Amino acid sequence: MTLNNPDLLINKAYINGKWVQANNSTTFNVTNPSDQSFIGNVPDLGVAETRKAIECANEALIGWKKISAGDRAKFLRRWYDLIIENIDDLAKILTLEQGKPLNEAKGEILYGASFVEWFAEEAKRIYGDVIPGNTASSRILVLKQPIGVVGAITPWNFPNAMITRKIAPALAAGCTVVIKPAGLTPFSALAIVKLAEMAGFPKGVINILTTTDSASVGGELTSNKIVKKISFTGSTKIGKLLMKQCADTVKKMSLELGGNAPFIVFNDADIDLAIEGAIASKYRNAGQTCVCTNRIFVQNDILDVFKEKYVVAVNKLKVGDGMEENIEIGPLINKEAVENVENLVKDSIDNGATLLTGGKSHKLGNLFYEPTVICDVHHEMSIANEEIFGPVSTIFNFENEEEVIEMANNTPYGLAAYFYGNDNGLIWRVSEALEYGMVGVNTGQISTTVAPFGGIKESGIGREGSKYGIDEYVVTKYINIKI
Repeated sequence: MTLNNPDLLINKAYINGKWVQANNSTTFNVTNPSDQSFIGNVPDLGVAETRKAIECANEALIGWKKISAGDRAKFLRRWYDLIIENIDDLAKILTLEQGKPLNEAKGEILYGASFVEWFAEEAKRIYGDVIPGNTASSRILVLKQPIGVVGAITPWNFPNAMITRKIAPALAAGCTVVIKPAGLTPFSALAIVKLAEMAGFPKGVINILTTTDSASVGGELTSNKIVKKISFTGSTKIGKLLMKQCADTVKKMSLELGGNAPFIVFNDADIDLAIEGAIASKYRNAGQTCVCTNRIFVQNDILDVFKEKYVVAVNKLKVGDGMEENIEIGPLINKEAVENVENLVKDSIDNGATLLTGGKSHKLGNLFYEPTVICDVHHEMSIANEEIFGPVSTIFNFENEEEVIEMANNTPYGLAAYFYGNDNGLIWRVSEALEYGMVGVNTGQISTTVAPFGGIKESGIGREGSKYGIDEYVVTKYINIKI
């Protein structure tokens, strides 16, 4: 792989403005999921380096929170400009280590950059209040101040955008950050931090730790009293563990966790548009997204037509190495991911589901899996209750609105939901009845910088993006002045 700026492929961590190795010089390898080829190695840091990064972030906080919001905005804007200037290189690095098609990777870079641009602007709009006093001699002020040092723990499926979505609002608010990216995809994280360094952020404001010892590093981030906020994107299981670990120091938390998104198609829907939306939602990033469709519910009158057209559309999807042209589905991230998909598909078929297409490893081998469609699925099957995280669609049928709402809500998760229909009354009723933090109506794509991203129930707490996102990184202080 040839980069326009080779300096963006970095094999060191970043603490207090310096690119560093592990104290004991240990490293771990990173491979390309498409062909298992070696990309490079990065430092395998531990508790000592994590503690140092936290302490350096705390020292940097003193100066960073005091500079004007306008000046913080300028740093963020320079960072945004550099990301856009280097989009081709960043996309190549992302595809190389994560596997998604290059066009999707570029889309992620743009999406990630949009948070930097947005919060550069929002930095200047962290408004407080003046409240009429409760007595003639009282003057009441409300200030919003940075919460402090932030620990950000990010996943492998969106290794660029999940970092900018967390640290851009933190930096805008005046916080400093310590980032632990996923060990499977560290190079994307290191590259955007390199661009942040080039943008001139002061030393210690941004720190990034690469590691295979997530438990120890995460344990230090959650237990260290200096860290005032944890933002995590990942599984519900790990999110619950982090909540327990943060309890002793009562940290503020943002958790974007697992999902089990329903995609409902009513009789009056435009079937072709619904299929287009379902494909976009389900098969993006080979089905490895937290908001991707997990369960497709189709009303009985249009079930047969939908299945026939949907299978045709799925069979047209082109699978291959993400660096190649016109590829729509790349590999899964690792062997464990493939095995999980295989087990879910086998369990569903063994318990009565019908395989319409796919259902096995792709002829390309390695970590590629065929785009798959299964029907006659019921809620006792594991595939109906777990995140599939692979290119597999499951189709359920339903009779009426009340039935499908009950089916769709029958999950502990509540991140994203989608439905297609044209009756205005139905649109309002279903939108309000679905127990999810985000609902797409007649669209399969809902992620945008300007709207609050997040779930309810066991899908998490807090919101990222939009005007609400910066509130996750400030504390509200009330001041009563007697005159």
